[in-house]
Amino acid sequence: MKSENLKKGLRLFAFFFKIGCFTFGGGWSILAQMEQEFVEKEGLITKEELLEMAAVGKSVPGIMITNISMLFGYQLCGWFGGVCSVLGITCPAVLILTAVSWGYESFKSNYWCHCALRGIQAAVVPIIGSAALSLGRDVFATTKGKAIGIAAFLLCVFTGISNIWLVLLGIAAALLTEGVRRHGLS
Repeated sequence: MKSENLKKGLRLFAFFFKIGCFTFGGGWSILAQMEQEFVEKEGLITKEELLEMAAVGKSVPGIMITNISMLFGYQLCGWFGGVCSVLGITCPAVLILTAVSWGYESFKSNYWCHCALRGIQAAVVPIIGSAALSLGRDVFATTKGKAIGIAAFLLCVFTGISNIWLVLLGIAAALLTEGVRRHGLS
C-alpha cells in the first residue's frame, strides 16, 4: 500500500472518529460536518457528489452515515479509505455505548445527565435543518427536481406505496430518462 493512501486513510479515520465522538443528531448532522470540511474547506468533493453519496447511502440497507462514510472513503482512496472511514465512524459509538452500559444504573436517574441530553437535543434541530436546507437547495434548483420531489412526497404521504417501491420507481425513472436523453429520443 502506498504511503499516500495510508496517510489519507488514517486522516479519514481520525476525522470520522472525531465527529463520531462529538456529533449529536445522527447522520444528517454528520453530513453537515462532512459538507463543511470536505466540500467548503478542502474542496475534495462537490456538493453534488456528497448529495449523491447521501442518496445512495440512504437507499441501501444499513446505517445511512456508515454507508456514506464507506462511499466517501472509497472515492478518496479506495477500499482502504472506505474501511478507515467506517471504522472511524463506528468506533466511538461502540466505545461510548460500552461505557454507558457499564454505568447505566447511575446515569439513568442523574439530573445533570438528563439536563445535558435535553440541551443537546435542542441544539440538534438547527444542525439538521441547516444540512437539509443546504443540500436540498441544489436538488430543488431545477423544475424537474421540484416535480420529482413533490411527486415522491405526495405518493409517500397519500398512498400506501412502500418507500422501497418509491426508491425503485425513482431509479427506474432516472434510468429511463437518462437512456432517452443519451439516445436522442427526447
